[in-house]
Amino acid sequence: MFERILLVVLPVFLITALGYFVAKRSKPDFDVINRLGIDVFGPMLVFGALAGKDFHIADYWTLSAAMVLSIALSGAAGWVLARGMRQSSLTWMPPIMFGNSGNLGIPMALLAFGDGALPPTIVLFMISFCLQFVVCAWLLDRDVSLWSIWKVPTVMATLAGCLVSLAHIQIWSPVIESTQMVGKMAVALNTFALGVRLVDIDFKRWHEGVIGGVARPLIGGGLSAGVAYLLGLSPLATSLLILFGAMPPGITNFILAERYNQEPHKVASIVLIGNAMSIVVLPLALTFVLR
Repeated sequence: MFERILLVVLPVFLITALGYFVAKRSKPDFDVINRLGIDVFGPMLVFGALAGKDFHIADYWTLSAAMVLSIALSGAAGWVLARGMRQSSLTWMPPIMFGNSGNLGIPMALLAFGDGALPPTIVLFMISFCLQFVVCAWLLDRDVSLWSIWKVPTVMATLAGCLVSLAHIQIWSPVIESTQMVGKMAVALNTFALGVRLVDIDFKRWHEGVIGGVARPLIGGGLSAGVAYLLGLSPLATSLLILFGAMPPGITNFILAERYNQEPHKVASIVLIGNAMSIVVLPLALTFVLR
């Protein structure tokens, strides 16, 4: 068991460490690469998985409902946590609701359960990603037009992939293969980008980061386990749901907090320190889901 956990976590942490040391040493301009990951590689990964001939979205309705319910319950728990600390619920709810499904969730799931876990993994990722933009935009700016969310490339890729799957449209195999090849670049690139982001950790707010780093996996993982039991998910679906629930706060939480000016420095500490703490938290989560 210990060896298997090492085989899962070490590649992810080594790529993250590489990104950290490269950024620390040379301070590269990573904005263009980040934009490509968000606008090109990530959407290709989602579309390639959803439009593949072996994927049938109708098989994942229960898993989708479980993910939505887990996120909603985590949001309620985040509200209670914020009120208990007498802090803004708008600052704390998003990091508790939405984990780092892209940078850590996808590579961890594939390393732990193999390429056969890609379809349900992408389902969990796309639900988390799409809901994050919708919910956070509504929470942080009540005047925002939610109809504009569909213009986000990953959301467009999700809608297109779901349409292809539901309509049983057969995409030419070389097209699917090329999108999947490009999409797989997103897995390593996002993990590397996480290391680059960790250079910006502000330890002046370390206590808030530690609270977020502990609360997010405990709340998310615990509620996901309860939801999986309640809905009677399969062993693989249960393991993936718990693993995604145990992820540290997602990087996108900081990006959205910065966009809407919702205490971005505090959210940055919650997100980045929480991700740094994942070197301890995620092996514990893997021990539980792989047993």
